[in-house]
Amino acid sequence: MAQATVGERVREVGFLRRQLTRPELAAIAGAILVFAFFAITAGDQGFLTFGGTISYLQVAAQLGIVAVPVAMLMIAGEFDLSVGSMVGAAGIIIAITVTQYGWPLFAGVLLACAVALLVGFFNGYLVIKTGLPSFIVTLAMLFALRGLTIGFSRLITGRTQIGGLSDATQGDVLFPIFAGEIAGIPVSVFWWIGLAILGTWVLQRTAFGNWIFGSGGDPVAARNVGVPVNRVKIILFMCTALSAALLATIQVMDAGSADVLRGELLELQAIAASVIGGVLLTGGYGSVVGAVFGALIFGMVQQGIFFTGVNTDWFLVFVGVMLLVAVLFNNVIRNRASKG
Repeated sequence: MAQATVGERVREVGFLRRQLTRPELAAIAGAILVFAFFAITAGDQGFLTFGGTISYLQVAAQLGIVAVPVAMLMIAGEFDLSVGSMVGAAGIIIAITVTQYGWPLFAGVLLACAVALLVGFFNGYLVIKTGLPSFIVTLAMLFALRGLTIGFSRLITGRTQIGGLSDATQGDVLFPIFAGEIAGIPVSVFWWIGLAILGTWVLQRTAFGNWIFGSGGDPVAARNVGVPVNRVKIILFMCTALSAALLATIQVMDAGSADVLRGELLELQAIAASVIGGVLLTGGYGSVVGAVFGALIFGMVQQGIFFTGVNTDWFLVFVGVMLLVAVLFNNVIRNRASKG
């Protein structure tokens, strides 16, 4: 009996079983299926062309830039529902400071990033100090931040949409960094890839990554072994807010305008992309790679429907079905792998 117990403990896990338990498996399989579906149904209508590929990569990149830190925060056991409002707020801050007060573009961007870091710190600090669920704290921030953005925008400019940024952004040294192209590919795609590589390296190769898994898996045990759980979570809240400011900067420079409603529902899409990518809602499990493929699925579905000629109103139906299927698929595969 003792020998069997020892054997069970030191039993080697097979390669196939290790791959089946990878959190990103469902998202990768889903991305392949979605690509094959639209390649067949809309391949000759532009989906497989260079322009078609860029169109869905750009949509996926704008979601993925936020989804990467959101996934890491979820692995740490917390949610941030305020990132969508932060996108609108950061864009308005840049637009007002540049067009109304004549600030240099870099100063407006720095102020937007500083405000984002402050909001992220405030979210994390409230969650830690009050013990309230992050879902409630950041939901309150979602409404408060959106309301403040609308209020200040109307108070200062009389509008909720601010244009006139094209002259300030075109030719500026920051334009190619945030809104340019490399070989015809929008730079936002490279920001997305860069953040994904950075996030994967942090999660898989650093002590901070272990702290993130520990904070979300069993925070009490993590604290007992010296993990600074509170600090880890506050830093991740600041990262999600900062990613929203980065996305706002890209959108403002790309569109030449800002809108208080920009980023609406982005928070739910980022969470959905993370869940499709295998991140558990309970924390402690997931990967950045999964969130990347989750965002890619979003982009392919949104643009793929457009190429098929089907009314894009059906986009959310596809998203809802995919979300449910991905969660069920993850549960089935993990259960079978753990029993096998």
